[in-house]
Amino acid sequence: MTLKAELQRIETFLPCRTPDAWIEAALSPEREWLLLTDHANCEKKAASTAFGLMHRYGNHISLLNKMSRLAREELRHFEQVLEILGKRGFEYQTLSASRYAQGLHAGIRKNEPARLVDVLLVGALIEARSCERFARLAPELDPSLGAFYSKLLQSEARHFKDYLQLAENYCDAREVSRRLDHFRSLEEPLIEGADTEFRFHSGPPSAIH
Repeated sequence: MTLKAELQRIETFLPCRTPDAWIEAALSPEREWLLLTDHANCEKKAASTAFGLMHRYGNHISLLNKMSRLAREELRHFEQVLEILGKRGFEYQTLSASRYAQGLHAGIRKNEPARLVDVLLVGALIEARSCERFARLAPELDPSLGAFYSKLLQSEARHFKDYLQLAENYCDAREVSRRLDHFRSLEEPLIEGADTEFRFHSGPPSAIH
């Protein structure tokens, strides 16, 4: 499948497009440090999530193989964003988390194997949203950063597929569809609703930060 086809699949998978107001906020020069810093934090968290799955589900060989590769790629992306921050004279620091991931994780079931399926579907949704935002931002950024974000698209699209395929391995198609509808219903207001702080996965900011 071509990257264009992958992006079309991801747009269909997501419940809504990123609002133009978020894109406009992300492209403002005063938020460049914030965009890059939270992007770095997201890459680090993605690697941590993959490691956590490997530790918790150590007897799932297909999961171990996919998450091991994913964690390495996410850490490499983290290092690359750190390098970009340094070259642009920015200092990296941790930031408070947006309500996005917390809002999605609140819908995860506690019992197994339902919990594993839900965690994987949330992972697929987060990777799909990241991919959609990279695709929206890349053509509008300066050539260097735009080229970097364009390269990330292929990895993020593959991560989306990995999470979704793993979830499909652990339950039937009807259950996957039902749970995806559940998490899409949680994600849409998180993406479209105004946020008091700008983050990579936030909704459009309600005020200037």
